[in-house]
Amino acid sequence: MTKETRIDRRFAKLKREGRKGLVTFITAGDPDLETSKKLLLGLPKAGADVIELGMPFSDPMADGPAIQASSLRALKAGQKMRDTLAMVAEFRKQDDDTPIVLMGYYNPIYVYPNAQFITDAVAAGVDGLIVVDLPPEADDELCVPATAAGLNFIRLTTPTTDSKRLPAVLSNTSGFLYYVSITGITGTAAPDVNNVQKHVQRIKAATTLPVAVGFGVKTPDQAKALGQVADAVVVGSALVGALEKSLDSDGRSTSKTVPAVLDLVGSLAAALRAA
Repeated sequence: MTKETRIDRRFAKLKREGRKGLVTFITAGDPDLETSKKLLLGLPKAGADVIELGMPFSDPMADGPAIQASSLRALKAGQKMRDTLAMVAEFRKQDDDTPIVLMGYYNPIYVYPNAQFITDAVAAGVDGLIVVDLPPEADDELCVPATAAGLNFIRLTTPTTDSKRLPAVLSNTSGFLYYVSITGITGTAAPDVNNVQKHVQRIKAATTLPVAVGFGVKTPDQAKALGQVADAVVVGSALVGALEKSLDSDGRSTSKTVPAVLDLVGSLAAALRAA
Protein backbone atom coordinates (compact mmCIF):
# COMPACT_ATOMS: atom_id res chain seq x y z
CA MET A 1 0.00 0.00 0.00
CA THR A 2 1.49 3.35 -1.07
CA LYS A 3 -1.28 5.74 -0.06
CA GLU A 4 -0.89 7.19 3.43
CA THR A 5 -3.81 6.29 5.69
CA ARG A 6 -5.21 7.75 8.90
CA ILE A 7 -3.49 4.91 10.75
CA ASP A 8 -0.13 5.80 9.20
CA ARG A 9 -0.63 9.45 10.11
CA ARG A 10 -1.66 8.66 13.67
CA PHE A 11 1.37 6.48 14.41
CA ALA A 12 3.65 9.08 12.79
CA LYS A 13 2.09 11.71 15.07
CA LEU A 14 2.64 9.51 18.14
CA LYS A 15 6.27 9.07 17.15
CA ARG A 16 6.77 12.82 16.72
CA GLU A 17 5.21 13.43 20.13
CA GLY A 18 7.38 10.75 21.70
CA ARG A 19 4.49 8.84 23.24
CA LYS A 20 2.75 5.49 22.96
CA GLY A 21 -0.73 5.05 21.58
CA LEU A 22 -3.89 3.76 23.21
CA VAL A 23 -6.01 1.50 21.03
CA THR A 24 -9.48 0.96 22.47
CA PHE A 25 -12.00 -1.76 21.61
CA ILE A 26 -15.77 -1.62 21.95
CA THR A 27 -18.39 -3.78 20.28
CA ALA A 28 -20.67 -1.95 17.87
CA GLY A 29 -24.25 -1.92 19.16
CA ASP A 30 -23.39 -2.94 22.73
CA PRO A 31 -25.59 -2.71 24.75
CA ASP A 32 -27.71 -0.83 22.20
CA LEU A 33 -27.08 1.30 19.14
CA GLU A 34 -27.57 4.73 20.73
CA THR A 35 -25.31 4.03 23.72
CA SER A 36 -22.71 2.55 21.40
CA LYS A 37 -22.76 5.70 19.26
CA LYS A 38 -22.18 7.87 22.34
CA LEU A 39 -19.23 5.72 23.35
CA LEU A 40 -17.70 5.82 19.88
CA LEU A 41 -18.00 9.60 19.67
CA GLY A 42 -16.57 10.03 23.18
CA LEU A 43 -13.51 7.80 22.84
CA PRO A 44 -11.11 10.26 21.13
CA LYS A 45 -11.67 13.02 23.68
CA ALA A 46 -11.24 10.47 26.48
CA GLY A 47 -7.81 9.57 25.11
CA ALA A 48 -8.18 6.87 22.45
CA ASP A 49 -5.65 7.22 19.63
CA VAL A 50 -7.04 4.39 17.50
CA ILE A 51 -10.47 2.78 17.83
CA GLU A 52 -11.21 -0.87 17.19
CA LEU A 53 -14.92 -1.35 16.59
CA GLY A 54 -16.05 -4.92 17.02
CA MET A 55 -18.32 -6.46 14.39
CA PRO A 56 -20.81 -8.52 16.42
CA PHE A 57 -20.75 -12.23 15.68
CA SER A 58 -22.51 -15.17 17.30
CA ASP A 59 -19.38 -17.34 17.61
CA PRO A 60 -16.36 -15.15 18.49
CA MET A 61 -13.93 -18.01 19.03
CA ALA A 62 -10.85 -15.97 20.00
CA ASP A 63 -12.67 -13.84 22.56
CA GLY A 64 -13.16 -14.37 26.26
CA PRO A 65 -16.44 -14.20 28.17
CA ALA A 66 -16.62 -10.39 28.34
CA ILE A 67 -16.37 -9.76 24.60
CA GLN A 68 -18.49 -12.82 23.78
CA ALA A 69 -21.23 -11.37 26.00
CA SER A 70 -20.89 -7.96 24.33
CA SER A 71 -21.43 -9.50 20.90
CA LEU A 72 -24.51 -11.35 22.10
CA ARG A 73 -25.93 -8.17 23.67
CA ALA A 74 -25.42 -6.29 20.42
CA LEU A 75 -26.99 -9.01 18.31
CA LYS A 76 -29.92 -9.26 20.71
CA ALA A 77 -30.42 -5.50 20.33
CA GLY A 78 -30.61 -5.98 16.56
CA GLN A 79 -27.18 -4.73 15.46
CA LYS A 80 -26.43 -5.41 11.79
CA MET A 81 -23.28 -4.76 9.77
CA ARG A 82 -25.02 -1.87 8.01
CA ASP A 83 -25.68 -0.28 11.42
CA THR A 84 -21.99 -0.64 12.27
CA LEU A 85 -20.91 1.05 9.04
CA ALA A 86 -23.50 3.78 9.60
CA MET A 87 -21.98 4.40 13.04
CA VAL A 88 -18.61 4.99 11.40
CA ALA A 89 -20.12 7.33 8.80
CA GLU A 90 -21.81 9.33 11.56
CA PHE A 91 -18.54 9.47 13.53
CA ARG A 92 -16.73 10.83 10.48
CA LYS A 93 -19.02 13.86 10.41
CA GLN A 94 -17.42 14.95 13.70
CA ASP A 95 -13.96 13.38 13.55
CA ASP A 96 -11.97 12.97 10.35
CA ASP A 97 -8.67 12.16 12.05
CA THR A 98 -9.08 9.28 14.51
CA PRO A 99 -8.53 5.91 12.81
CA ILE A 100 -11.25 3.29 13.06
CA VAL A 101 -10.47 -0.39 12.56
CA LEU A 102 -13.25 -2.95 12.25
CA MET A 103 -12.33 -6.09 14.16
CA GLY A 104 -13.96 -9.45 14.17
CA TYR A 105 -14.60 -12.56 12.12
CA TYR A 106 -14.98 -13.30 8.45
CA ASN A 107 -18.53 -14.67 8.39
CA PRO A 108 -20.38 -11.30 8.69
CA ILE A 109 -18.21 -9.89 5.90
CA TYR A 110 -18.60 -12.95 3.67
CA VAL A 111 -22.39 -12.84 3.82
CA TYR A 112 -22.49 -9.06 3.23
CA PRO A 113 -20.74 -9.95 0.70
CA ASN A 114 -17.03 -9.09 0.32
CA ALA A 115 -16.96 -6.64 -2.58
CA GLN A 116 -19.94 -4.64 -1.35
CA PHE A 117 -18.55 -4.64 2.19
CA ILE A 118 -15.24 -3.18 1.04
CA THR A 119 -17.02 -0.49 -1.00
CA ASP A 120 -19.33 0.44 1.88
CA ALA A 121 -16.57 0.34 4.50
CA VAL A 122 -14.39 2.74 2.51
CA ALA A 123 -17.35 5.04 1.88
CA ALA A 124 -18.21 5.09 5.59
CA GLY A 125 -14.67 6.07 6.58
CA VAL A 126 -13.28 2.80 7.91
CA ASP A 127 -9.48 2.73 7.91
CA GLY A 128 -8.55 -0.89 8.53
CA LEU A 129 -9.64 -4.44 9.17
CA ILE A 130 -8.63 -7.09 11.68
CA VAL A 131 -10.19 -10.41 10.70
CA VAL A 132 -8.93 -12.93 13.19
CA ASP A 133 -9.95 -16.12 11.39
CA LEU A 134 -8.53 -15.30 7.93
CA PRO A 135 -4.93 -16.57 7.64
CA PRO A 136 -2.38 -15.23 5.13
CA GLU A 137 -3.06 -18.25 2.92
CA ALA A 138 -6.48 -16.73 2.19
CA ASP A 139 -5.21 -13.24 1.29
CA ASP A 140 -6.87 -13.25 -2.13
CA GLU A 141 -10.23 -13.71 -0.39
CA LEU A 142 -10.34 -10.33 1.38
CA CYS A 143 -6.93 -8.89 2.25
CA VAL A 144 -5.74 -8.15 -1.30
CA PRO A 145 -8.94 -6.46 -2.55
CA ALA A 146 -9.36 -4.55 0.74
CA THR A 147 -5.79 -3.25 0.54
CA ALA A 148 -6.27 -2.28 -3.11
CA ALA A 149 -9.29 -0.23 -2.02
CA GLY A 150 -7.20 1.69 0.53
CA LEU A 151 -7.91 -0.22 3.74
CA ASN A 152 -5.11 -1.31 6.05
CA PHE A 153 -5.19 -5.04 6.73
CA ILE A 154 -3.86 -5.63 10.23
CA ARG A 155 -2.68 -9.02 11.37
CA LEU A 156 -2.35 -10.74 14.69
CA THR A 157 0.88 -12.37 15.77
CA THR A 158 1.19 -14.45 18.93
CA PRO A 159 3.80 -15.92 21.29
CA THR A 160 3.67 -19.08 19.17
CA THR A 161 4.39 -17.28 15.88
CA ASP A 162 7.94 -18.45 15.20
CA SER A 163 10.52 -16.95 12.84
CA LYS A 164 9.50 -19.35 10.09
CA ARG A 165 5.85 -18.23 10.23
CA LEU A 166 6.45 -14.52 10.81
CA PRO A 167 7.19 -13.58 7.15
CA ALA A 168 3.81 -14.98 6.09
CA VAL A 169 2.08 -13.00 8.83
CA LEU A 170 3.85 -9.81 7.78
CA SER A 171 3.05 -10.33 4.11
CA ASN A 172 0.38 -7.85 2.97
CA THR A 173 0.08 -6.46 6.51
CA SER A 174 -0.16 -2.69 6.81
CA GLY A 175 -1.03 0.00 9.35
CA PHE A 176 0.29 -1.81 12.40
CA LEU A 177 0.87 -5.30 13.72
CA TYR A 178 -1.21 -6.54 16.65
CA TYR A 179 0.85 -8.67 19.03
CA VAL A 180 -1.30 -10.98 21.15
CA SER A 181 0.54 -10.95 24.46
CA ILE A 182 -0.86 -14.21 25.85
CA THR A 183 -1.74 -17.65 24.56
CA GLY A 184 -5.48 -18.10 24.84
CA ILE A 185 -8.61 -15.99 24.55
CA THR A 186 -9.05 -12.30 25.30
CA GLY A 187 -9.18 -10.93 28.81
CA THR A 188 -8.32 -14.15 30.66
CA ALA A 189 -4.70 -13.64 31.77
CA ALA A 190 -2.24 -10.84 32.42
CA PRO A 191 0.69 -10.36 30.02
CA ASP A 192 4.27 -10.84 31.17
CA VAL A 193 6.12 -7.66 30.21
CA ASN A 194 9.53 -9.33 29.91
CA ASN A 195 8.19 -11.98 27.56
CA VAL A 196 6.34 -9.36 25.56
CA GLN A 197 9.50 -7.30 25.21
CA LYS A 198 11.46 -10.26 23.82
CA HIS A 199 8.79 -11.02 21.23
CA VAL A 200 8.30 -7.38 20.23
CA GLN A 201 12.05 -6.98 19.71
CA ARG A 202 12.07 -10.07 17.48
CA ILE A 203 9.13 -8.74 15.48
CA LYS A 204 10.65 -5.28 15.10
CA ALA A 205 13.80 -6.85 13.67
CA ALA A 206 11.63 -8.12 10.82
CA THR A 207 9.38 -5.10 10.09
CA THR A 208 9.15 -1.33 10.30
CA LEU A 209 5.44 -1.50 11.16
CA PRO A 210 4.34 -0.19 14.56
CA VAL A 211 3.55 -2.96 17.04
CA ALA A 212 0.50 -2.75 19.28
CA VAL A 213 0.19 -5.14 22.22
CA GLY A 214 -3.15 -6.43 23.45
CA PHE A 215 -5.11 -9.27 25.13
CA GLY A 216 -5.20 -9.23 28.92
CA VAL A 217 -4.47 -5.53 29.54
CA LYS A 218 -6.82 -4.40 32.30
CA THR A 219 -5.22 -1.67 34.39
CA PRO A 220 -3.42 1.66 33.85
CA ASP A 221 -0.28 0.18 35.45
CA GLN A 222 -0.27 -2.72 32.98
CA ALA A 223 -0.79 -0.32 30.09
CA LYS A 224 2.06 1.87 31.31
CA ALA A 225 4.42 -1.09 31.62
CA LEU A 226 3.60 -2.42 28.15
CA GLY A 227 3.92 1.07 26.73
CA GLN A 228 7.62 0.84 27.56
CA VAL A 229 8.09 -2.01 25.07
CA ALA A 230 5.50 -1.43 22.32
CA ASP A 231 4.28 1.39 20.09
CA ALA A 232 0.71 1.11 21.35
CA VAL A 233 -1.37 -0.80 23.87
CA VAL A 234 -4.76 -2.33 23.05
CA VAL A 235 -7.48 -2.52 25.71
CA GLY A 236 -10.77 -4.26 25.03
CA SER A 237 -12.07 -6.71 27.62
CA ALA A 238 -11.55 -4.25 30.48
CA LEU A 239 -13.65 -1.62 28.70
CA VAL A 240 -16.36 -4.09 27.79
CA GLY A 241 -16.29 -5.36 31.37
CA ALA A 242 -16.73 -1.84 32.74
CA LEU A 243 -19.70 -1.39 30.43
CA GLU A 244 -21.26 -4.66 31.54
CA LYS A 245 -20.97 -3.76 35.24
CA SER A 246 -22.83 -0.49 34.59
CA LEU A 247 -25.92 -2.14 33.09
CA ASP A 248 -29.14 -2.67 34.99
CA SER A 249 -30.51 -6.08 35.96
CA ASP A 250 -32.11 -6.43 32.53
CA GLY A 251 -28.85 -5.68 30.72
CA ARG A 252 -29.88 -2.19 29.67
CA SER A 253 -27.76 0.93 29.61
CA THR A 254 -27.86 3.26 32.62
CA SER A 255 -26.63 6.78 33.30
CA LYS A 256 -23.37 5.19 34.48
CA THR A 257 -22.61 3.27 31.29
CA VAL A 258 -20.92 5.86 29.10
CA PRO A 259 -18.94 7.47 31.96
CA ALA A 260 -17.79 4.04 33.22
CA VAL A 261 -16.12 3.28 29.91
CA LEU A 262 -14.80 6.74 29.08
CA ASP A 263 -13.40 7.30 32.58
CA LEU A 264 -11.41 4.06 32.30
CA VAL A 265 -10.14 5.13 28.88
CA GLY A 266 -9.04 8.43 30.44
CA SER A 267 -7.07 6.68 33.19
CA LEU A 268 -5.42 4.32 30.69
CA ALA A 269 -4.48 7.21 28.39
CA ALA A 270 -3.05 9.21 31.30
CA ALA A 271 -0.91 6.25 32.36
CA LEU A 272 0.46 5.82 28.84
CA ARG A 273 1.22 9.51 28.50
CA ALA A 274 3.15 9.31 31.77
CA ALA A 275 5.16 6.31 30.56
